Amino acid sequence: MADQSRGHPTLNMNISSMLPRPEQEEDCADWLQQLDITSYDYPYIEPVILQAYKDLCQNTTEIAELGGACFFVARHDGGLVISGTGEDEPAEERMDASYVAGTVSRSIELAGPTVLPHGKFVYAAAPVFTRKEGGVFAVFGCRLPNAPEYAGAAAMLFIRAVAQHFRTCFYKAFEALFIADILLVQQRAKREEHRRSKLFQAVQKLYDKIDVDSVLSEVFERVSGMYPEARLELLMSQDDLSRDPRVKLLQLQGPGERFCVKAFMEGRMLTRELRGPAGEPLLEIAAPLGGKQGIYGVFCLLIRRGLVDEFDLQLIGMLADTAGVAFENAKLYQQSNLLINELRLINELTKRLNQSLRLKEVFQFAGDELLSIFQAEYCCISQLHKETGTFEVMSTNVPGLSKQTFPEDYGFCGLVCSTQEPIILSDYQAYGKVSSRMMEETKARSLIAAPLIVRGEVNGAIMLAHREERYFSYDNYKLLQVLSSHIGLAIANALLHAEVRRMANRDMLTGLYARHYVDEAIQQFQKKDSNGSLIIVDIDQFKQVNDTYGHQTGDKILQQVCTIVKSSIRKTDIAARWGGEELAIYLPGADAENAYRIAETIRLRTAMDTDPAVTVSCGIAEWTQGDGKVSVETLFYEADMALYKAKNNGRNQTQTG
Repeated sequence: MADQSRGHPTLNMNISSMLPRPEQEEDCADWLQQLDITSYDYPYIEPVILQAYKDLCQNTTEIAELGGACFFVARHDGGLVISGTGEDEPAEERMDASYVAGTVSRSIELAGPTVLPHGKFVYAAAPVFTRKEGGVFAVFGCRLPNAPEYAGAAAMLFIRAVAQHFRTCFYKAFEALFIADILLVQQRAKREEHRRSKLFQAVQKLYDKIDVDSVLSEVFERVSGMYPEARLELLMSQDDLSRDPRVKLLQLQGPGERFCVKAFMEGRMLTRELRGPAGEPLLEIAAPLGGKQGIYGVFCLLIRRGLVDEFDLQLIGMLADTAGVAFENAKLYQQSNLLINELRLINELTKRLNQSLRLKEVFQFAGDELLSIFQAEYCCISQLHKETGTFEVMSTNVPGLSKQTFPEDYGFCGLVCSTQEPIILSDYQAYGKVSSRMMEETKARSLIAAPLIVRGEVNGAIMLAHREERYFSYDNYKLLQVLSSHIGLAIANALLHAEVRRMANRDMLTGLYARHYVDEAIQQFQKKDSNGSLIIVDIDQFKQVNDTYGHQTGDKILQQVCTIVKSSIRKTDIAARWGGEELAIYLPGADAENAYRIAETIRLRTAMDTDPAVTVSCGIAEWTQGDGKVSVETLFYEADMALYKAKNNGRNQTQTG
């Protein structure tokens, strides 16, 4: 019932059974008088006996007739609790211990008052009984002067009266203790109710939060409100730390945080006692912040030892558990939103990438989008040319790197190419194992890079950089890995489209453009140029060559002539197989004179460099803006007429229409 820490006894009483019931409200006035002790309480009532003795002594000091009396009190088993002498008693005349013990034992034996004369004193003692059972729980005695007024029955009457007064003082102290215990229980109940109310409010608030920072801020606010003198920190094991300065990184290998690391590893709350700078007792509490999926951090609370009890520890543990679940829910909600945003981002990026099938546009768009998505400062997308063993920078916002080539084993591009795995670098200056021109020129420190996989093989690499160290998170690293696969797929589609387009626009035998391609090209050139020329080349007597040497040899001769044509024209000129053994060469911006010179070069080289030797005839047509509306058909018709003229004039010559 009582708090032993305050020096009070713990009595064996059922308080609830002693409380008055509603039908007994008229008896509430003497409710306290019904309280009593039992034999089970005897070992614990000595503090109450001492308090009763003290109260009795204070009351008797004002009674002159008791000035010569000296009191003592013994337990139910005869053991002396306290004894004293009067204020005027000389030291050499203190009470005789043997007579005190004898008087006490005889009083217990007789269960009544006892008087024993001894010289000039009389020793008297009387048992003190409980209220209900009448058991002896103490013996009250005194030493009186051996005077006529204390002789015989007078001494007996005196000790009974004083013992009864002591009994009254005892039950008064007992009732005060009982009331104090009830008040203490009520205070604790109110305090626990208040704390539980605080905990309930905290749980409501925490479960209302869906943002990680809001959850942590709410925990700090609640703990600070309940324990304003405490110092609270949260040591997190994850890299996405809050902006709150009280949230720090948990160093698993740090020597100064082993206590918190132990709580983190074991997943249970730990406490230890410390001493403050002034020697004051402190209590350090490490409560793990955990949920169903794991432990995310540790709350570290430092508070004065006397400000917390066992219920406070339970409350802190429950608050930490609640905060852990709320943090996990907020984290899962954040991750789900992140995944949704990533899926939406991937969908939009893929959709926009697929809007263009031109390789250059795909590279440029991918670079711009990656800079925007990751808020990076620099981006570089390189394509691997396996035939030359080099990387070519296809898209970048670093001017010095545009269209630059590097060996396939150079830098981080070479690293991701060889490992086929993405990389994340928190500080390039501290790394020092791989050199990178992009990182050196931009003075960047953070980097994420991923390979571009096309049809199962590395086709290039993506590099994103920032001048701030530890800028990119692990989520950025994973997102780039996903986006790189979609960009690689878009590049593969662009390459396939370019290959299909090339095959559709090329003649498979000669490698020259197809007729429809040169028709479309001439139309485009006529819209923006002021003039141009067309050469039609025909192999003389090609049917006779096929009949004499066979069609395979005829194909070889056709290929030889096409090789001569390609090596004789400019890069801007377009050579196409017009049909059979006839070839068409369009020269944008060239007049008939330049076209004649090129045609003659082709004619002369064909006669010398073909095996078996053949000759060709050439027809030239020119158009200018002054001719009015000149169509492709008209241009081909004029060139064909010039070729017909060359054929009729004996072949192996060039004619201009």
